[in-house]
Amino acid sequence: MALQVFTGAQLMCSFGTTPSSLNVPPIKQVGEAGAAAATIMDHKPLANIAPFGMCTTVTNPQVAAATSAALGTLTPQPCIPVTSQPWTPGSPTVLIRGEVALNDRSQCMCEWKGLITISNPGGQKVTVP
Repeated sequence: MALQVFTGAQLMCSFGTTPSSLNVPPIKQVGEAGAAAATIMDHKPLANIAPFGMCTTVTNPQVAAATSAALGTLTPQPCIPVTSQPWTPGSPTVLIRGEVALNDRSQCMCEWKGLITISNPGGQKVTVP
């Protein structure tokens, strides 16, 4: 079984240089501890998913331009996640305020082809299918 994800979960991007964290609105507080539980819809850049330090992929136009200006030497640029699609797959049998619960096996794609994964679900040890 997977672990349910809560606010403060630690995230990693395959093209980021540092870990990031997940922010879940307090309206999604559930359980006795009052922790805000994440759903697959918590994928909004900056509001839910914080930057990952520097971006290292040339599919990001800022990195491509800086790399071109440096005559082909990879030149990372500040990360600004572009996540327009929800996390997948989530736990479809668990709903939080009508939305599919997010589990630690879910992934989210950045438009610049980075794969965002959950390295720590946020402290709670709640299992979901």
